[in-house]
Amino acid sequence: MSQTASTFSEVSPSNRLALAALVVGGAAIGGSPIFVRLSEVGPMATAFWRVALALIPIFIVSFMKKTGPKPQSLSDYALLALPGLMLALDLAAWHLSLTMTSVANATLLANLAPVFVTLIAVLFFKARTSGVFLLGLVLALAGVVTLKGGPAGLGHGDLGGDGTAMIAAFFYACYILAIGRLRSRFDTIRIMLWSTASAAVCIFPIAFFFEGQMLPATLYGWSILFGLAFISHAGGQVAITYALAYLPPAFSSLTLLLQPVVAAILAWALLDEAIGMMQALGAAVVLAGIMVARTARSSV
Repeated sequence: MSQTASTFSEVSPSNRLALAALVVGGAAIGGSPIFVRLSEVGPMATAFWRVALALIPIFIVSFMKKTGPKPQSLSDYALLALPGLMLALDLAAWHLSLTMTSVANATLLANLAPVFVTLIAVLFFKARTSGVFLLGLVLALAGVVTLKGGPAGLGHGDLGGDGTAMIAAFFYACYILAIGRLRSRFDTIRIMLWSTASAAVCIFPIAFFFEGQMLPATLYGWSILFGLAFISHAGGQVAITYALAYLPPAFSSLTLLLQPVVAAILAWALLDEAIGMMQALGAAVVLAGIMVARTARSSV
């Protein structure tokens, strides 16, 4: 991506639309923990159906819409499949962590992806970042910790489950960076079609051998899986992939810290989980951190 396309303070119409798409995508994915909680099948099977069913609308759109440049070599196909592998590992690790540690710990630690994105981009891609962006990152992460009940809320979990959630964060960071690199060459729908298909192929054996039972028992169970696939993946990931053509990956991953805020609001509305003063304060701090980072200039 060019330096112009990577500038946080850019205010072109494309960047404004990309920022809006990023927020909508983050909000859509923020509902995924609710779908996972309500699913009738296990967490791994739920992860498989999340990507497998999402192929339906993505394939329809790709069939109706004229796509951009096609892959020209075996390495191009491998690069298009790479984000799907990273996504499959992310979903498998995160869903597994939900069964091993507290939901608060799993959600919080899985949202450390912006830290990994920044570190990988700086260490391996020689990207530059600014003190203002780092301040926004720290502020947003502090808001997520506050949202989850403060440091005291981290004491009720299993060390193995916490570590698995951090592994999920690392793989999601790799997914974001891989998507960001591909967006300079291929269009949104082509990337989503390949990455979603490869994620489904990769996660199916994990789900089958870990859980065995792949099919929900009722129409309600199928409706939950379709909602997860169509809203959180097909809707959320397409919006994020579009945004990564115009916004740098580090800032994009930071904005996705909106996910736990959305998850808390939906849990309050749908699962009667109360939102206290601590949660409201945490949400406000997350938003403040994102606004601070938005003012910075960086090539990350």
